[in-house]
Amino acid sequence: MPKTHPFHSPRTHGFVRVAAATPVVHTADPAANAAEHIALIQQAGAQGVDLMVFPELSLSGYAIDDLLMQDALLDRVEACIKPLALAAHEAGVIAVVGAPIRQGDALYNCALVLAGGRAQGVIPKSFLPNYREYYEKRWFAPGREARGGLRIGDDWASWFGTNFVIEVAGRPGFVFGVEICEDYWAPLPPSTRLALAGARILLNLSASNVLIGKADDRSLLCASQSARAMAAYVFTASGWGESTTDLAWDGQATIHELGACIASGPRFSMEAHLTIADIDVERIGLDRLRTGTFADCARDEARRAGEDDHIGRLLIVEEDAPTGPHGDLLRPLDRFPFVPDDPARLDQDCYEAFNIQVQGLMRRMKATHGDKVVIGVSGGLDSTQALLVACRAFDRLGLPRTGILAYTLPGFATSEGTKANAWALMKALGVTGAEIDIRPTAQTMLEAIGHPFAKGEPVHDITFENVQAGLRTDYLFRLANQHDAFVLGTGDLSELALGWCTYGVGDHMSHYNVNGGVAKTLIRHLIRWVAMKEHTGGAADTLQAILDTEISPELVPAGADGRLQSTEATVGPYALNDFFLFYTTRFGLKPSKVAYLAHQAWKDAATGHWPTATPDDERVEYDLATIKHWLRKFLFRFFQTSQFKRSALPNGPKVVTGGSLSPRGDWRAPSDATARVWLDELEANVPD
Repeated sequence: MPKTHPFHSPRTHGFVRVAAATPVVHTADPAANAAEHIALIQQAGAQGVDLMVFPELSLSGYAIDDLLMQDALLDRVEACIKPLALAAHEAGVIAVVGAPIRQGDALYNCALVLAGGRAQGVIPKSFLPNYREYYEKRWFAPGREARGGLRIGDDWASWFGTNFVIEVAGRPGFVFGVEICEDYWAPLPPSTRLALAGARILLNLSASNVLIGKADDRSLLCASQSARAMAAYVFTASGWGESTTDLAWDGQATIHELGACIASGPRFSMEAHLTIADIDVERIGLDRLRTGTFADCARDEARRAGEDDHIGRLLIVEEDAPTGPHGDLLRPLDRFPFVPDDPARLDQDCYEAFNIQVQGLMRRMKATHGDKVVIGVSGGLDSTQALLVACRAFDRLGLPRTGILAYTLPGFATSEGTKANAWALMKALGVTGAEIDIRPTAQTMLEAIGHPFAKGEPVHDITFENVQAGLRTDYLFRLANQHDAFVLGTGDLSELALGWCTYGVGDHMSHYNVNGGVAKTLIRHLIRWVAMKEHTGGAADTLQAILDTEISPELVPAGADGRLQSTEATVGPYALNDFFLFYTTRFGLKPSKVAYLAHQAWKDAATGHWPTATPDDERVEYDLATIKHWLRKFLFRFFQTSQFKRSALPNGPKVVTGGSLSPRGDWRAPSDATARVWLDELEANVPD
């Protein structure tokens, strides 16, 4: 497979590679600083960076006080700008550098946007700190009123002021805005208006001396602004070499996207370095598109803005634009989007998911004045998780676990192993367990409808399977009637996405379903988490045995080779299906991009991180052909054949962001649609 195919370029899929640059500072020595800048610009170009940002006043140094008013120094700063712009153009990078710049009789603390061999835009700092250790109003004029063009040497900057964003031609979504240090500490940062005007990447050139705890404050501001503005936020602060007359500097550099930190650089380093990540501007646009609040706020802001406050657009023409990165994606990418690989985050997610399920069931029991539930226990993952939830809910409500009426309902294909696990689990948890063999009733039904199996023929078709699935549900609902209880559902989010349930019965139907908002991959880790937190001895051993059992509906008898019916052999690995589900429903990504991300995440089992306690046999990898094969099947099942089942779902709590397929929740779609648009896009853009 040729790596030159456009599919393998991050640019194809809406990524912009950004870098937060941390140069070594040479105090009041613009020429030496320019040399540091050029070296980092060349490094960035070699690594496919599109856009890079340097710290505040990076050409002069920040903490140089009244030296900022010296003509010789200001002349030298301006003389360095053209060589920097040419270096950036040669490297194929847009560079944003910090410098003190004169306009008329005023001096401004500025960010210069270097592209096409010149400074195309100059953004002065809006808010000048004049408290504690900062005295910027002593030297600089505030930039909020600055307007017009600006001559630097022999070149004119097209834009000078704070009211514009920069758009890069030929790169959809590559729109950025700039603010400087104190600006984002303000109650209404300029970047908020820039984001509402279309900037998807926000840059902050900062000096920002370091104090105990201040790094956390800066990260919090970056995270919150990227979340609230629905954007990426790239921050870089002055580091080693800056004057320490009264202050110290740590060179903090972070890159956030939609509230999440996707890259951070080393602090207190004595070496110049780059912090690089690929920003998904396409995803940012889709998130804004589906969040009506953002568009409403943007319209309100546009109506309020007067002529002087109108946000303009500086266009960097295509011949001056970066060509975009190639090769592997440079950003963290979870193999399991529903299961973070960070141990602390996974523990928190499991705690919240489990308690959301428990809380939902408790509220439904209170609302119905119920003290009993009926649940089918198969010895598989989903019924195990639902039973664990029921036990915790009963404990918290002060109800005896004997009110949990658990039934194992063996059919023609039930294995002794899963039935034994079901019984061991029911006994270990102290619920009321019972067994009803559905085979005699199933045989009667098959005979009544004239099915070949009733005559001894080995016909194991969909009718044969659904007779068993339907009877199990019939028994559970009638048992609920008999015991004044309600049926607790077990079907999970992944099965609902794939339509891997029998309409009206089986995992599809119940009085209340606690698993409907939980993906199969997360259920695996929830069971591990509950086993580790709450169970020892026999219960823990049984839970581990259930985790070790292959996922199977156990509706078709084992073949001559003794192999059980395998769910994943039919619908595909749940690890991939959950990946497809997350990016298809949460962000609405094109199939080709979903395939690209899946390939980046799963192509090499030896790279990247795995969620805590993932067994070795689950640490697998998938090539692009396998990913495309199963994605094709997922798209067909999700968009064309399964929606009618999702349009008739019982109540159950939403657990994860974008993870509800209830018709009353995140996903609403017609039952009569076709998957053709998505299948065509996949075939056209993903190589074989």
